[in-house]
Amino acid sequence: MEIKDIKTFGALKKAGIKSKSIKDELRDNLIQKIKQKATTFEGVYGYEDTVIPELERAILSRHNINLLGLRGQAKTRLARLMVNLLDDYIPVVEGSEINDDPYRPISRYAKELIKEKGDETPISWLHKSERFAEKLATPDVTVADIIGDVDPIKAAHLKLSYADDRVIHYGMIPRANRCIFVINELPDLQARIQVALFNILQEGDIQIRGFKLRLPLDIQFVFTANPEDYTNRGSIVTPLKDRVGSQILTHYPEDIDTARQITQQEAKLVESQKKMVIVPDLARDLLEQIVFEARKNDYIDVKSGVSARLSITALENLLSTAERRALLSGDKITTVRLGDFIGIIPSITGKVELVYEGEQEGAVAVAYNLIGEAVKSLFVQYFPKVEKLQKQNEEGPYDDVVSWFFNQKEGFELLDDVRDKQYKSVLEAISPLDDLLGAYQPNLSQQDTYFVKEFVLWALVEFKLLSKYRISKGLQFKDPYGSFISGI
Repeated sequence: MEIKDIKTFGALKKAGIKSKSIKDELRDNLIQKIKQKATTFEGVYGYEDTVIPELERAILSRHNINLLGLRGQAKTRLARLMVNLLDDYIPVVEGSEINDDPYRPISRYAKELIKEKGDETPISWLHKSERFAEKLATPDVTVADIIGDVDPIKAAHLKLSYADDRVIHYGMIPRANRCIFVINELPDLQARIQVALFNILQEGDIQIRGFKLRLPLDIQFVFTANPEDYTNRGSIVTPLKDRVGSQILTHYPEDIDTARQITQQEAKLVESQKKMVIVPDLARDLLEQIVFEARKNDYIDVKSGVSARLSITALENLLSTAERRALLSGDKITTVRLGDFIGIIPSITGKVELVYEGEQEGAVAVAYNLIGEAVKSLFVQYFPKVEKLQKQNEEGPYDDVVSWFFNQKEGFELLDDVRDKQYKSVLEAISPLDDLLGAYQPNLSQQDTYFVKEFVLWALVEFKLLSKYRISKGLQFKDPYGSFISGI
């Protein structure tokens, strides 16, 4: 017999199906997953040894949970994934506004229906996907929204007195009985609204307009909060914090490989883009390194955080920049160039909070600075370190490349929208680059070679061995001292 074929309370009892609280449900299903060594929170990377074990311990402890962390740290995603730890279906009294358990009814409607019909009480089934409710805390949220209020229209329609508890219209929390209820950005919730949660969390009763209802609601609460909000907009009142069993600190990815996994999973890329645009591994690493640089940059407010959404939208912009270039030039397939990283600047400027010095510098200048710092950081992982002081007559690994530029009287230009064939031929003209890559990166794939060549040029600019200028349709590279010596 299929579980959904059970339509009455009597048939439910006959089938031997018992109910349990949502916290026990989460706990029991988590225990099974742990025993089976199954992944409990699919698609969340970088938390395997930190956040997820703490979250599992909180669920095993049957705690309400507060996830505390900066923006873009997958707090809401974790809360939503908890739905996977629920049973597939649970029985509810049919027609109940608050998902009454037929074994333990709490609403007047369910109690009277069971009293009247007994084993013939109709039963419906609630799927786990419907057992998740979420509310973004905003200053305009009222007690009526989340707890409930007296409904004068219902009173008039049913011809009831305001003294009758049937005139109550339940808010979001009672309607989320036997569900996971998430309040995002908890500090934004006004203090008086937070106070309204006290009894629900601890004693299990609610008060609506003078009605004191004993409603032992069965809810798994998950709150999310940003520590920066504590000073900017509000705070979590102390008695409410005291009633939350576990506070779990989230964090940003700690290495580039993890950050790449997250970006690749979350970026919304069109299939035609993926086929048209080849992205070298170094380009993907550079994209993530820009975000790492932003999180420690003096121009950026680190307390505000730099969201993982920056690298996600930057990857989308990067591919779109290369795609647009290929469409304009007529190339059917193209490879990302370092010059295409200019296209990710709108993704950076909209997602970082600048300190005063950063505002003075300008958001675009800060974005260019981040790209440059990321190039410098990664360069030393692929090529020898550029020494500031070099012994006289001692040859450095980059001397031949710099000398090549010294002999270019008119400078060397890399234009933005040229076809791939022309782009490659321009880079191939710098013969010392082939020797450099052969010596230090001999195993490079053909499709990555040209990106790495351009990467070397950008890095030598950052280390002051070359200079770079923005011209109307691209970039010009020069020897920084050649112009002074030649008088140009």
